[in-house]
Amino acid sequence: MSTSNTTQDHDTIRKWAESRDGHPAMVETKGEGGILRIDFGEPEEGLKQISWEEFFEIFDENGLSFLYQDETAGGKTSRFNKFVSGDK
Repeated sequence: MSTSNTTQDHDTIRKWAESRDGHPAMVETKGEGGILRIDFGEPEEGLKQISWEEFFEIFDENGLSFLYQDETAGGKTSRFNKFVSGDK
């Protein structure tokens, strides 16, 4: 059985992503803002790579939390993550 964790801690999020070859990105929209993503490995088409500073500015402004999984049910490193509404 796999478990997930939720955090708003910037260091935890950054370390989790970077340990999986992840970097901050966002989906560019036609309007203001964008949708945050963690992009892994080669840059995915349609995503704009952004700095961690910009990433966390958007993250905090929108009161988000980071839902993530360390390992899959089979014990392998997981890349599962999702941004959810934060409870501050």
